[in-house]
Amino acid sequence: MKNTAWPIIIIALVVLSDQVTKLWALSALTDQPPVELFGNLLAFTLVFNQGGALGTSLGSSTYYLVSGLLILTFLLYYLYHHRQYPVYSWPLSFIAGGAIGNIIDRIRLGHVIDFIDVDIPDIDLFGFHLERWWTFNIADAAISCSIVFLIIHLLFFHKRQAASSENSRNTSEQN
Repeated sequence: MKNTAWPIIIIALVVLSDQVTKLWALSALTDQPPVELFGNLLAFTLVFNQGGALGTSLGSSTYYLVSGLLILTFLLYYLYHHRQYPVYSWPLSFIAGGAIGNIIDRIRLGHVIDFIDVDIPDIDLFGFHLERWWTFNIADAAISCSIVFLIIHLLFFHKRQAASSENSRNTSEQN
């Protein structure tokens, strides 16, 4: 149970914070203009997202629901089998919590509630133009930040840790 306690707590906290903030967004932002904070840099804007992350529209909301459930099943299986490694289990728990939060929306409402609207410098790249970041929610932030963490860890630190473990194993075998 020791190795599963933190992942369960993380998942529960992400789902709870996501759902509470979405309820707030519905009650405070429905039929209201965007609420700007720090000028135009950050705004709370209520958006009902039928599609997926980063404005993707690969299918219906049902497609995203079924895909999310399949990915969540694999993720929870992988998380359970790697629960003894916090460097993996904690970010995977944030991803699972975010996925559950968005799945709850899709089951309950047929779409995902997004409300965090961030201004970014304009991007013009190969015909792609973006003036503001896609509107997102706490679940999306938990998923995205954790994926970035895992990518950085795997690219820059995983090999170093593996080499360190191998060196300490060789040292202990020599003694």
